[in-house]
Amino acid sequence: MKLFGSSGIRGVTNKDITVDLALKVGMALGRSKKSAVIGRDPRVAGEMIEHAVISGLASSGCRVVRVGLVTTPTLAYAARDYDCGVMITASHNPAEYVGIKLWNPDGMAFDSKQQEDIESIVEEEDFVKVRWDQAGVITSYSNAVRDHMDMILKNVGRVSMKVILDCGCGAGGTITPFLLREMGCEVITLNSQLDGHFPARNPEPNEKNLELLRKAVVEFGARLGIAHDGDADRMMAVDEKGNFVSGDELLAIFGHYECKGGTKVCVPVDTSLIVDDALEGSEIVRTRVGDVYVAEEMKKHITEFGGEPSGSWIFPRISYCPDGIYAAARLVEIVQETKLSQLREALPQYPTLRGTIPCADCDKEKVMEAVRSKLQPMGTVSDIDGIRVEMDNGWVLVRPSGTEPKVRVTAQARDNVEKLYALAEGIVKESLK
Repeated sequence: MKLFGSSGIRGVTNKDITVDLALKVGMALGRSKKSAVIGRDPRVAGEMIEHAVISGLASSGCRVVRVGLVTTPTLAYAARDYDCGVMITASHNPAEYVGIKLWNPDGMAFDSKQQEDIESIVEEEDFVKVRWDQAGVITSYSNAVRDHMDMILKNVGRVSMKVILDCGCGAGGTITPFLLREMGCEVITLNSQLDGHFPARNPEPNEKNLELLRKAVVEFGARLGIAHDGDADRMMAVDEKGNFVSGDELLAIFGHYECKGGTKVCVPVDTSLIVDDALEGSEIVRTRVGDVYVAEEMKKHITEFGGEPSGSWIFPRISYCPDGIYAAARLVEIVQETKLSQLREALPQYPTLRGTIPCADCDKEKVMEAVRSKLQPMGTVSDIDGIRVEMDNGWVLVRPSGTEPKVRVTAQARDNVEKLYALAEGIVKESLK
């Protein structure tokens, strides 16, 4: 049974992710954990799934502490005092999705072995149900957000600037506006009300969904625009001119400030050559796509920074959880010294195209076989995650999504990237006929 994708267990509410499944995951987790802290983002189905997981944990004798509606990095930070953390979230996915993500006390998501153990217990229904008088006690803790804020404030300085913050009606509204104000910023918020229907925009903080933020930064004369996804493990930015800053550019900018020459930086296989060239002197370690895989490699290689172009930034001195709130605070510090537009302009630029093609899960294997067969003669192939082919003029990556019924295509070239992208896209579409 395959439950975990590239970022936890995730799917459509009451179709892929049901109360019955959530109960079983809680029971499986409770087999080996004596204490757990649990939180959720504002999704409509979040509380329903949370109650089911809690019931499973308690029925196995696990003590459960609820911290309420919080961001994923807040929950991951709270996990330091427990055997594990549980976050009910579907992160950047649309409102109809819900999910379960599991955390270790060091802030790292459950690794591949831990995920396999949970899947095995659920499949075999190898649960442990304790006697009535041994059921886990369920309590609440109300200071998780304050604890997270205090930790971040100890690691950043005072900053005075105007910032526009778009929380996307997600959990970031519980913490980021207050944190930036305590740092000394003037904060103008967009979509900071908590609403699990996500009425203002799609939760994913990509360029298409941040048109309002881009306009607001210019109109209010702000130094910086910041956006979160539904659970604020992601953070993306807009410069003072209203230009969206790509994830590859932010990886390079954060890497420049976080890493010293000779260090290692962990990034997924879909990361731009911008990072390689901008961080010359650092070793770039490429991983599977998914923050848990980036974190695993960071731990293995003892790196100072890592992240994903999707907006996940991992600062191991803080936590192995992608922390969009700390990333926002750190970017505010950086931009105080140098305008974000100037940092962008100093980076090398390579044309990149990214897209997705609808593809049922049952067809993904067939698609990848076709891609390998047709692209392998054209360059050097890496199959660490999907099929990445390095060619003289650039590279192309075709990768099945770990969380949705689609295939992702990324192409980057020194010139004529459209031709390279069209080649890969055509192979995928032809294989689906």
